[in-house]
Amino acid sequence: MDYSVLGLLIVLGVIAFVWLLPILSILFSRKTTGGEKLAWILAVLFISWFAWIFYLLLAPIKKK
Repeated sequence: MDYSVLGLLIVLGVIAFVWLLPILSILFSRKTTGGEKLAWILAVLFISWFAWIFYLLLAPIKKK
């Protein structure tokens, strides 16, 4: 395998990990559960990292 292809795969792997990091963070968090967690994950998928920042600042929306 050529080194340029290997380098490209490493770069793509790092980009994929950075893209999945907020989703994994919300998925394994204990701040929210159920439908609220799903809503935050969908917000991160469709709105971007801004939703993750709001999640870190605002979650959970409903106090127990």
